[in-house]
Formats: sequence, structure tokens, C-alpha cells
Amino acid sequence: MNQVLLIIDVQQELMDGNEKEKAVFNKEHLIKNINLVIEKARKSNVPVVFVRDLDVAEGKGTGFAIHNGISVPKEARIFDKKATNCFHGTDLLIHLQSQDIKHVVVMGCSTQHCIDTAVRTATISGLDVTLVGDGHSTADSDVLSAEQIIKHHNHTLHGHYNVEHFSVVRNSEEDLFEPTHDSYR
Repeated sequence: MNQVLLIIDVQQELMDGNEKEKAVFNKEHLIKNINLVIEKARKSNVPVVFVRDLDVAEGKGTGFAIHNGISVPKEARIFDKKATNCFHGTDLLIHLQSQDIKHVVVMGCSTQHCIDTAVRTATISGLDVTLVGDGHSTADSDVLSAEQIIKHHNHTLHGHYNVEHFSVVRNSEEDLFEPTHDSYR
């Protein structure tokens, strides 16, 4: 099965925070898990795709760059987006379809915005999704703590479906590139 590791908005300023925004919850743990899954992808010959948000650090400089703690493979593809939805206004879906991708493993930031939207959009775009439950993060909101937001989304998105395609939530220690979707169908 053709698959991809999709890592969304893991940019320096978004993850570390700035004078206006807080750092993401459990940042060091998130970076460790992203690097673990990148290594698993590499060993499984699964391509890695990054998406960067052009709103972060005004789309330039070190704040816009992928976090310096993340081991970016030389051959990784990078797409830049202007919207919350990484498929909107980008060639990401066209790229995945051209590679006959059927399964997407998703990680990154921010849980309730770009991660949630990517998972839901991917399922209606004909892809099965594995959301790495310990591989996404956010900052506290005015209503919920970051930890509550992450737990809520892991619960809500596990088993989320759009008829033929759906998402499951698994942790970084699992064999994420051996999809388990068929055992649920």
C-alpha cells in the first residue's frame, strides 16, 4: 500500500511560541515522537511530506522554518499553505494522488485547527488516515487546556469516517506503517 507521513505546521515559532502566542504543550515529547516516526518512515521507505503555514513568522526567517529539533529528511517534500486546511490552495492532494497514496499518517500542530481539518479532509478525499495520538499538540485555549483538546480530538477522530475511508488513532510506538483500518471495516 502506498502511504505517506504528513507532518503539519511544526515550525519554529509556532512550536516555541513568541511574545503573543504560547509554546505548544509538551513540545519536547512531541519533537521526540515526530523524529521517531520519521525514522520509522525512512526504514519503511515511506515518503515524508511537511506542510508549513505562511502565517507563521510572516512566512519567512527561522521562525517560519521547520523546528530545528526535527530531523527533516533531505528528500522530504514541503508544501506551503495559507489556510487552516493543508489541502486548500495547495497541490498536496494532487501530489498524493499522483503517488497513488491510500494511507496518510498525520502528525503536527495545532490539534483543533490544522490537524483536525487535515484528518477530516483526507477521509473525504479517499484516504485512510492514522492520526498519531501522541504526535500532535496545541496550546491552551480560553476554554480548554491543551491536554484536554488533544484527548478530545484523539477520542473524536478515532473511528471518524466518511463512508469508505476513516481515521484511527494510534501512538508513535506502534507500527504505524502497517495500517489497521481493514480490521475495522
